[in-house]
Amino acid sequence: MKVCVSAQAPSLDAPIDPRFGRCATFVFVDSESLAFEAAMNPGTMASGGAGISAAQFVAEQGCKVVLTGNVGPNAYNALAAAGITVYVGVSGTVRSAIEMFKSGQLAATSSATARAHAGMGGGRGMGRGMGRGMGRRGQR
Repeated sequence: MKVCVSAQAPSLDAPIDPRFGRCATFVFVDSESLAFEAAMNPGTMASGGAGISAAQFVAEQGCKVVLTGNVGPNAYNALAAAGITVYVGVSGTVRSAIEMFKSGQLAATSSATARAHAGMGGGRGMGRGMGRGMGRRGQR
């Protein structure tokens, strides 16, 4: 079965990225053979709709299962509509997550586990710098 894991790097030994929609990398793993492919998440740098974009990308890859830390409402709804089962609260490495999945240690979720826009960061670099940068007049 093809499983998608949100990861911080393209490896079976990479740590799980707790965010689905804005994770760095998706690692697509055959749960039987552990053969894998990795791809950059197209939603990582999106200004909006990251969860939906990520969910559509995962669905296009033919995945049946997603393993992640948390999933927002838009991503969850898109994944559920595509018939993809979502497991949350996953931590450790991609390899350990696959092993926990195979041994039945994970429980599927029936709803989002993060609020919308939860993975967007703390505001640094988002225009909250009090106007002391470019465009401020009279400061030399």
